[in-house]
Amino acid sequence: MPTPRVSFEFFPPQSLEASFRLWDTLGTLAPLAPEFVSVTYGAGGTTRDLTHDAVKTIHANYGVKVAAHLTCVDATREETLAIADSYAEAGVNRIVALRGDPPKGADGFRAHPEGFASSVELVKALADTGKFEIAVGAYPDPHPEADSLAACVEYLKRKVDAGASTAITQFFFEADTFFRFRDACADAGIGATIIPGILPIGNWTRVRNFATRCGAIVPAWLDEAYAAATRDGRESLLSTALCTELCTDLLEGGVEDLHFYTLNSPDLTRDVCAALGVTPRVTLAEVA
Repeated sequence: MPTPRVSFEFFPPQSLEASFRLWDTLGTLAPLAPEFVSVTYGAGGTTRDLTHDAVKTIHANYGVKVAAHLTCVDATREETLAIADSYAEAGVNRIVALRGDPPKGADGFRAHPEGFASSVELVKALADTGKFEIAVGAYPDPHPEADSLAACVEYLKRKVDAGASTAITQFFFEADTFFRFRDACADAGIGATIIPGILPIGNWTRVRNFATRCGAIVPAWLDEAYAAATRDGRESLLSTALCTELCTDLLEGGVEDLHFYTLNSPDLTRDVCAALGVTPRVTLAEVA
């Protein structure tokens, strides 16, 4: 089994304690030589400035390529493209372009009157600048607002046709879910690289609630497995084993890249990467 290329997602810190946690997480995972790391936007664009600061800090200090999340929420086209330009000026040329989640309490996404109405429009505008490698989101289980998986595939095709070169999927729990989606994308003529998003399960109750909100289908056997693991005090062991098995199945099915949603907690991700043969790279200068 080949050793995968890996990438990691973080969210920007909103307190001093969270800052220490993020930098500790980076200190643990950056030595694994990821292809890139990404930094998220909060719902409704609430962490826009924090994301901007975290991206620039990581780019300047950690020796890894950074992809900045950028959304359409609560900003004009001019404001959104100005943020993108500031990344380009800082040497950050990777963007994860997303529609974005609506602010808390809102009953759905509403475009800013002078903003981008969709992620397709955002991708097209970023592509027209010629400054960025553009990644987008993808849904191997149907998005809660989509009528079907076919609709998700068709929308992904529109984003790729607009200029995206990579798609990163929402997390899922079984490898066959990804393989069905990958096959459907190939049948639709989508040539972009599709990277599976992997969520190591640190807290099953929290992850299950998140899955329900974002449309990820939860197999019944997972509930049973975590009920038993909780009784035995072996949740962490189960999580490491299940995530490693999922990644192994993906790699044996031809996947070469894995994108880990770390939730700014490195231990499970580090342990799974180690099981897959992804270990810290130590240079001769560091051991001389």
